[in-house]
Amino acid sequence: MKTRHILMTVALVLSGQASSQTTFSDPDAVANDIFWNKLYQDGGKTFFRQKPFNGKSFLLSAGYIYPLSHVRNALHCGSPSQCERESDVYRYIASDLHNMIPVETQVEMRRRSAKYAQLGERVDVNECGIRESLQNIEPPDAIKGDVARGVAYMVKTYDLPLIASPQVLASWNAGDPPDDQELARNQRISDIQGSGNPFISQPDLLDSNI
Repeated sequence: MKTRHILMTVALVLSGQASSQTTFSDPDAVANDIFWNKLYQDGGKTFFRQKPFNGKSFLLSAGYIYPLSHVRNALHCGSPSQCERESDVYRYIASDLHNMIPVETQVEMRRRSAKYAQLGERVDVNECGIRESLQNIEPPDAIKGDVARGVAYMVKTYDLPLIASPQVLASWNAGDPPDDQELARNQRISDIQGSGNPFISQPDLLDSNI
């Protein structure tokens, strides 16, 4: 109980620019109702492959930029069901819309426990546009900044460990600045959830906060 209380305090009273969300605490309900029916009610594009979609389908999943397996490891809360049952912090984190992304189910299955790295041309690009090597992936160039800002938000907001080197995140952030789609999504989430990702609205903050 004491550990859970400390983690809750850390999550809710963080210093710095990002503030944790406390609006939602039911990950499944958020994924099924809020994510698909409000945030993406008019469709959108899948995160990694940037393929248009009109709505929820069995081919799509609500994935996570910062994989929940790494969240569970950081919180030491056990299995997904144990974490949802016993950890208030985990429920808030797993319900945070800033970390949730529309992704093809086959892609999510392949990268859900991976960390991020700059793998370079020594590793071939797979059919999903991703470079994979052991437990590391390199996302497509078009979303590297999105990944960097999403990871930075989770690390700063919830005191989670980095899952990519600071140098890689800084490079991706600089090389792929926020576009209109990312800015619009951030504003939409802020309207729904009550909190924005400051690394999207002010990407220059990233270097000094990772």
